[in-house]
Amino acid sequence: MAAAAVDSAMEVVQALAEEAAPETAGLSCLVNLPGEVLEYILCSGSLSAADISRISSTCRRLRELCQSSGKVWKEQFRVRWPSLMKHYSPTDYVNWLEEYKVRQKAGLEARKIVASFSKRFFSEHVPCNGFSDIENLEGPEIFFEDELVCILNMEGRKALTWKYYAKKILYYLRQQKILNNLKAFLQHSDDYESYLEGAVYIDQYCNPLSEISLKDIHAQIDSIVELVCKTLRGINSRHPSLAFKAGESSMIMEIELQSQVLDAMNYVLYDQLKFKGNRMDYYNALNLYMHQVLIRRTGIPISMSLLYMTIARKLGVPLEPVNFPSHFLLRWCQGAEGATLDIFDYIYIDAFGKGRQLTVKECEYLIGQHVTAALYGVVNVKKVLQRMVGNLLSLGKREGIDQSYQLLRDSLDLYLAMYPDQVQLLLLQARLYFHLGIWPEKVLDILQHIQTLDPGQHGAVGYLVQHTLEHIERKKEDVGVEVKLRSHEKHRDVCYSIGLIMKHKRYGYNCVIYGWDPTCMMGHEWIRNMNVHSLPHGHHQPFYNVLVEDGSCRYAAQENLEYNVEPQEISHPDVGRYFSEFTGTHYIPNAELELRYPEDLGSVYEAVQNIYSAEKEHVQ
Repeated sequence: MAAAAVDSAMEVVQALAEEAAPETAGLSCLVNLPGEVLEYILCSGSLSAADISRISSTCRRLRELCQSSGKVWKEQFRVRWPSLMKHYSPTDYVNWLEEYKVRQKAGLEARKIVASFSKRFFSEHVPCNGFSDIENLEGPEIFFEDELVCILNMEGRKALTWKYYAKKILYYLRQQKILNNLKAFLQHSDDYESYLEGAVYIDQYCNPLSEISLKDIHAQIDSIVELVCKTLRGINSRHPSLAFKAGESSMIMEIELQSQVLDAMNYVLYDQLKFKGNRMDYYNALNLYMHQVLIRRTGIPISMSLLYMTIARKLGVPLEPVNFPSHFLLRWCQGAEGATLDIFDYIYIDAFGKGRQLTVKECEYLIGQHVTAALYGVVNVKKVLQRMVGNLLSLGKREGIDQSYQLLRDSLDLYLAMYPDQVQLLLLQARLYFHLGIWPEKVLDILQHIQTLDPGQHGAVGYLVQHTLEHIERKKEDVGVEVKLRSHEKHRDVCYSIGLIMKHKRYGYNCVIYGWDPTCMMGHEWIRNMNVHSLPHGHHQPFYNVLVEDGSCRYAAQENLEYNVEPQEISHPDVGRYFSEFTGTHYIPNAELELRYPEDLGSVYEAVQNIYSAEKEHVQ
């Protein structure tokens, strides 16, 4: 072949053809090239699907090379959507051309729906039936999910509204699938492998956008098991646990051999890998997510115990979970097999406390109280998951800054999936949705279910039903979009515009404006509680809706805001709901927000030019 550089696959085709027969260069020469060479060219990665379609229509030889189930279309699919290849087995027959078409169609449909969400749901939270369009789409769900992930991974600071709604849709789809899997899982009979699997379902449900799988969790734990085996080999080179094959294990009955395993585990986990109980940040939800426990090497008693028990059982030590009050434990039987045992025939292991082995008396000392023998018993998978979700529920109730109460909502979903008739939790869920002003129709369904379960809740149910119906009626009476023109006389005192990055003079937080009123529009109680009358201009001044960098939404007086001379992105989860792009100095409103403030964008450009050009001159 000539030494000249060849830049593209099509140039390679031409060059090879010319070299093969210069006097008859063309298609007839190209098809005479060896099949391996032609396939290499067609799979080079620089040819598009349209190129392959055109090439395959030229002659029988190229059509055979580009057959729908062949390597060429498989490579087209792999290059376009590499993350999907893990769903295919190398031994499966796959019509790659058909898969390409279905995936491409799914992508177009997903983008069409994402694009419609802002217009449909800008003024409200996405309702329960808002995701029905996605649920009713034909085709594999993994294709729709993959397109949503592609949108989320779009580079740069653009398409913020698309990313906002793609995230919501993906969150919903994955949670629904995980919740269905959890409900099916809870129907299975208990076995000790299930404890970890159940904990992973909880982890996945609370973190649906993270790539968490039971297979990956087991792989990480297996790597710890390998380190334990290495240490165990130094203690007893003939230990039976060392003969266990990957994925297989049996229980070792000799106490001394079990003790050697636990000694090796304690050394590897707590001395070598530095796992520890998280005493400094105990009330952090991350301590309950198994993938985070493995990453951060810390957790609380229940998560540390599940990890410890899983490793021990992989190495043949039959530890069992104990739902001990205030401090989850494991128990290790010291009695003879088949004998009648009581609580004193066990040693209790505190995985949170570096694998410390405790007697009954020491367990009571640990929590500072005497407990009945029943609390030293083994608990099943469902009870362990109930305790984990209960911990998350308690943390969700403590949420302050997160005004979406996402953790509380997720933990309520999980708890009610296990125990659907818990009246108090159903009532809490209804009150939460009512407080957030979302899903009024679902609130009514929950209240009706509560009334059926417990007619004694008539007072609380009646109050919520009345106010929820009023909320639904108010929504019906909405007159449409309220347009605010800066040029209107009543808006003459408004100094700032939507999209500007501001700083609060008193509290110092950074924020972005997403709405404004010519005067304070809050009620008298809010004005009194917020001490607005103490401001020099009181409530007779413009007030601004702002998204704050800590994730909160606030209503700030004009006199308390000033331009941020060092603008930065505001990491608020709702930024994409209102803005389509961050330019580096300000946010550009999406179509729906611009419709409500049609004259603000021009003011933003003027303000940005004045503020930052003046600041640049000052620095120089």
